Amino acid sequence: MELRNINTFLKVAGTQNFSKAAEQLGYSQSAVTVQIQQLEKELQTQLFERIGKRVYLTEKGQEFVSYANDIMRVTDNAKFFARQNNVLEGTLRIGGVESICTALLPDLLLKFYQICPNVQVTIKSGATDELMEMAKSNEIDFVYTLDKKIIGKEWNRAVLTEEEIVFVTLADKVKSSYDGISIQQLMQKPFILTERGAAYQYELERLLSEKDLEINPILEIGNTETIINLVKRGMGVSFLPQFTVQKELEKHVLSEIKTNLPSVKMYSQLFYHKNKWMTKQMKKFIELVKNFHI
Repeated sequence: MELRNINTFLKVAGTQNFSKAAEQLGYSQSAVTVQIQQLEKELQTQLFERIGKRVYLTEKGQEFVSYANDIMRVTDNAKFFARQNNVLEGTLRIGGVESICTALLPDLLLKFYQICPNVQVTIKSGATDELMEMAKSNEIDFVYTLDKKIIGKEWNRAVLTEEEIVFVTLADKVKSSYDGISIQQLMQKPFILTERGAAYQYELERLLSEKDLEINPILEIGNTETIINLVKRGMGVSFLPQFTVQKELEKHVLSEIKTNLPSVKMYSQLFYHKNKWMTKQMKKFIELVKNFHI
C-alpha cells in the first residue's frame, strides 16, 4: 500500500473533488483517479461514490479515513524520531475562522516564533465546516474557531473560552444618537457586517426574528479589520466579537452599544482530530493559547 495513494485519498476526501485534489497535490486528474483506483483495488472496496462533479465517501471510505490518518501520523512520527528532543522543528498547520486569524493569531504566532523559530507555520482561513473537513483529511493540525460549542467523538478540544459579541460604533456617536437605544431603533442605523456564515451573525438574526426584525447591512465584507477601520471612520454600526475590538474599546475609539436584545455569546475553540498525532510543536501551541486566555 503506497503512502502516496493514501495521501491522495485524504486529499480527495477533504475536497470532495478529484480536480481540486489534483490541483492541490500537483498531479493530473487522471493520476489522482489511477491512485484511488489502485487503493480501492488493494482494499477490495469502493471508497468513493461519484455523483456529478462531486465525490462522496462511501461507508467504507468514511471508515478508512481513520486508518489513513493513523498511517500518515505514524509516518510523520517516523520521519522525526531521530531528531534532537530539545529542538522543536517540523511544521504546524492551523486553520482558523477570519476573526480568529485577524485578532488572536498575530500575537500568538509572534510568541510561538520566539519559542519555536525552527517550526514552519502555515495558516489557512475558512468557515468552521471547511476547516473541520481539512482536519479530517490531515491538511491541518488544528481548527481554531469561534462558534457554538462543538462536541463530537471525532474531536479533542484543547481550549474553550466564552466570548461575547457586541454592537459597536464610533465613540463620539454613542453620547448622542446611540445612548440607551432600543434594538428596534438600532436596526434603523447603517450596519457593516461580516459576510453571512459567521455563527454569531446567525444567532443575531435568530434573536431579531423573534422580535419580527431583520437586519439589512449597507455593506457585507469578510475582513474584520476592514470593518473595524470603517466603523472607526464613522461609517455606522457593527456586530463583532469583543476580542476583535478590545483595544479600540479600551482606548475609547469605539464604544459598545447596549440594547434590550439578549447578549450573544460564542466560544473560541481550539481542537484537533482524535486520530491526530500530537507533536511537540502542537503541545507548545496549545500551552500558548491556554495562557493567552487566562
